[in-house]
Amino acid sequence: MSSPLSHPLVRTFLASVERRTAALPAAWREELLEDLREEIAAALADDVTEDPAADGGPAISEERVRRALDWIGTPEEIAADALAEESGSIPPEPENPGGTWLTLGLAVLPVPLCLVPGVGIPLGLVAALGALVRLWRSAPWVRREKRQATLFVLSPLVTVPVLAAALSLAFDGISAPAFVASLLIALALPVVGAIRLARSAARLREQAPQEAGRPLG
Repeated sequence: MSSPLSHPLVRTFLASVERRTAALPAAWREELLEDLREEIAAALADDVTEDPAADGGPAISEERVRRALDWIGTPEEIAADALAEESGSIPPEPENPGGTWLTLGLAVLPVPLCLVPGVGIPLGLVAALGALVRLWRSAPWVRREKRQATLFVLSPLVTVPVLAAALSLAFDGISAPAFVASLLIALALPVVGAIRLARSAARLREQAPQEAGRPLG
């Protein structure tokens, strides 16, 4: 079974990003492309099936691939963010690990807080708002990462009602265990978003001493 990265739309997407970021240092451009490959592979992993007509290649619908790529961003947006970051107009800066973990903790707290009787939902909304404010004011992440993280943080507003409705139909009414199950399932996206942001911030902190040690000019 081939990788979803072999899909023609994915190859065209990555080639476009590579072409538009030609002005970046080669190592920086390759790191960006590798990050995009990981995102695309993760987004399409569940959609890859054996296709006998394609010699075992990935049988992923073109519409599904387009949705995944649209969610990641257009090549123009990705290249603009990368070039702006490289030029210094929106320079990412290492952040104290404590500040980063506070932001990420707030990002995943809303769903668990909803389990608190009575005040859970208001507390969850406050945590989500705090996470978004800190996220957009934080330096380690570029705009594309912040947009995606915003969708992750807000995703339970859509996924919880949808999951609760599906479970209620499946079991003839929503029960407390089914509601808790829907919350736990909805927690997956915020956790994935937090992991991605943590990796990005950690990578920036690791690179900072190397950049500081380089000679100027």
